[in-house]
Parts: sequence; C-alpha cells; structure tokens
Amino acid sequence: MEPISSERIVLREFRADDLDDYFAICGDDRVTVWMAFDSYDRAKAIETLNGIIERSARADRPDYMLAVARRDDDRVIGLVRIAPGVHRNGKLACAIGAEHWKHGYATEATQLLLDFSFGTLGLHRVTAAIGPENEASIAVVKRLGFSYEGHLRDHVFTNGAWRDSVLYSLLEDEYADRSPEGHLQP
Repeated sequence: MEPISSERIVLREFRADDLDDYFAICGDDRVTVWMAFDSYDRAKAIETLNGIIERSARADRPDYMLAVARRDDDRVIGLVRIAPGVHRNGKLACAIGAEHWKHGYATEATQLLLDFSFGTLGLHRVTAAIGPENEASIAVVKRLGFSYEGHLRDHVFTNGAWRDSVLYSLLEDEYADRSPEGHLQP
C-alpha cells in the first residue's frame, strides 16, 4: 500500500525498525487502558509487530494496521487500523502515543483512514467501539460525523476486567456529504 499523507502525518506500513516507537505506544498503560488489549512487554511487541508486517504482505490481507508517522522525521507516534468485513463494513481503531495527545493527531489520522476506507476500499459502513470513559476518542468520532448506535455490555476483557463499549458508525453517503475539511455539510 502506498503511504497516505496530510500536512503533518503519514499513514504507512509498519517496518521492523519501528519497534521502539511501536513498543512505546503498545507498552504504555496510559494508552492501552483505552484499548482492547493489555500493555505489551517487549517480547509481545516484537511478536505483534512481526504479525502486522506479515499480514500486510498477504494477498488476502485481513486488515490494514498502519503506522501514524510524523512527516518531518518519520517517527511513529500512533497506529490506526481498519479491518474490512464481508459486507463492505469495517472496524476502526486508533491509538496515539500519550506524549502526542491533544494535538489533533487522532482526528487527522482517522480522517485519512476514512478517506482510504470509503475511497480505495469501497466500504459502505465503518464502526468504532470505544470505552464509555474514553471521552477523547468519542469526541474524535463525533467530530468526524459518526452516529451513536448503542452500548455494548461486557464487550472486551482487558486490564483484568470486562469493559463496556459504546458503538458509533459512519456510512459512505454520510461521509460523502462532508466538506474537504472533514466537517458535515449543512
């Protein structure tokens, strides 16, 4: 897959030399408290990154787990994922390293991934399941035009306990009705 870029970031395939940056994100409890997995140790980060790289090379690629890298120095500051399903649907995930929070990177990366998902992949529907306490991620999907669909009880088991999720979705026609800046048209 060719990289996708905006003014500040690039979504690109992960590489083996991204390990330290990847581990800094997936091994950080401040980040993973919001994710559907517990923090990784270095061995788990190596195993998972190798799996991401292997899946990205498959002809029948099951997902697009992409690095969110800064354009100025190519350092990985986060990750985004779209997992296409059989009915032109996809599941969205995003994580940004804690030291890069509150700079708009999650919104920017998700916007780029949505362009790819509805454009290149031709998806009809994208969903995001988010922990109800994760106000920042909820704000991102709302900003991008997602609609609330419901509350999923005991949806994921992470950090030693079951966690609920709130489900949001965006449809291709809703996405097409957006301005170039990503805002919904009146």
